[in-house]
Amino acid sequence: MQQRTIGTATVSAIGLGGMPMSIEGRPDRERSIATIHASLDAGVTFIDTADAYHRDANEVGHNEELIAEALKGHAAGKDVLVATKGGHLRPGDGSWTQNGHPDYLKDAAKASAKRLGVESIGLYQFHRPDPEVPYAESIGALKELLDEGVIQQAGISNATVAQIDEANEVLDGRLVSVQNQFSPAFLSSRDELRHCAEIGVAFLPWSPFGGIKKAGDFGSDHSAFQEVADARGVSPHQVALAWHLAQAPVVVPIPGASRPESAKNSAEAADLELTEDELTTIESGLDA
Repeated sequence: MQQRTIGTATVSAIGLGGMPMSIEGRPDRERSIATIHASLDAGVTFIDTADAYHRDANEVGHNEELIAEALKGHAAGKDVLVATKGGHLRPGDGSWTQNGHPDYLKDAAKASAKRLGVESIGLYQFHRPDPEVPYAESIGALKELLDEGVIQQAGISNATVAQIDEANEVLDGRLVSVQNQFSPAFLSSRDELRHCAEIGVAFLPWSPFGGIKKAGDFGSDHSAFQEVADARGVSPHQVALAWHLAQAPVVVPIPGASRPESAKNSAEAADLELTEDELTTIESGLDA
């Protein structure tokens, strides 16, 4: 499987997003673990999660615990880079809130490490800016966590170009990842993607198919991807992930999955290389 780098880590070019296995409509635990194992069997070595990936108010860290259990039960689990996030909260009523206070983030990171069963988190990312807290103060908490060894690498999510630069400055040049929404239906993070490519920071697109509710209709919603998929004999989802990879060498998409079949299908896209003609066909469809 094609590989890419996130900071000092070498990982599979396609990761696995754990969110669908823990929020509303989630599968049972057995199928979720089977989904993670299918991803590992296909060569995936990068998994994304967050303490806020849960459904009910009393189950913070549901996805982190699920991933820790799955990795323990698989021979390849020890070779996986797990990225988790803090600073975004779910009260349990379906809404999302923010808490970027440094003390909270430091406590949240330590709680995440405990749930993941590790002494030091491989990659910890500030989930979403808190309008009530200066951005530099929130990132300062990540700097302290790095210096203390609670986390091995630091990243940010849902960030602008200016915030990328600010975070990297606060972290003394140690920012390794930016996780923003990016897909054929959501292209507004292209500036952040390009900036990450320029400065050598990994860009991790979340919801690469446009979101959980839209993933099933991806081919019909994006005919250019379906056209290329039909010609190649692959799924439009694989074409979408290959298109992501073609954007820049720093891109590592993290499609979510809740079934072993979809996890395997996504992983196989890591070795699908699109031609210039195919990319032109796709980009023309995006501009239409």
